[in-house]
Amino acid sequence: MMMSAVPNPSDRGVLVIVSSPSGAGKTTLTRRLLDEFKGQLEFSVSYTTRPQRMGETHGKDYWFVSIEKFDEMAKAGDFAEHAFVFSNRYGTARAPIDEALGAGRDVVFDVDWQGGRSLSEQWPEDSLKVFILPPSMDKLEQRLRQRATDAPEVIERRLRKAKEELAHYPEYQFLIVNDDLDRAYAVLRGAYLTRRYGKVDRADVPYPLADLWAVVEGHQSEARAHASRLVER
Repeated sequence: MMMSAVPNPSDRGVLVIVSSPSGAGKTTLTRRLLDEFKGQLEFSVSYTTRPQRMGETHGKDYWFVSIEKFDEMAKAGDFAEHAFVFSNRYGTARAPIDEALGAGRDVVFDVDWQGGRSLSEQWPEDSLKVFILPPSMDKLEQRLRQRATDAPEVIERRLRKAKEELAHYPEYQFLIVNDDLDRAYAVLRGAYLTRRYGKVDRADVPYPLADLWAVVEGHQSEARAHASRLVER
């Protein structure tokens, strides 16, 4: 059964947790959301020990640190969550989350299901969980190969891991099939805005909340059936 969103107190921020298998489009969608809602929504920059890729910026895309530095932070309890993903370490710092929530700012997380579970367990009343689904496994493979950022053996591992990751879709409040970027973004945008402001139109909010909720709700049965097919394949 799909979990319903919990109304968020006006003086608290929202943790927008977005997960998907690698290549399904969560980064593209979260960046679009961040661009539209600058000032209210900010990106949680994770720490990682993986090599910096061409075009990535230290402190913007990730904090790129050594294994030694990462382990030091983990031992000190600085991370809200951390995990091994494809032989690299990834972690989310705890202090910036508490600061943002207390100031009423929203934070978006681009994390895997393990990170999403850990974050939502620590901040259950503040979390909005969204899972992005690929149109098909074939399309997912095509996207991973076309972006050419990983070695062939890494791509193969990501594809094998994808089905395991997809099996965790029931843990998420909302599912989005990313077969059309604009449509997928409309659902993500609607989920975020109706979580922040509610599902009923308000005079003090310049968004058609009832219409936005209809878009989100109308997508869920299709998305859930699609997720089931992907897992059973």
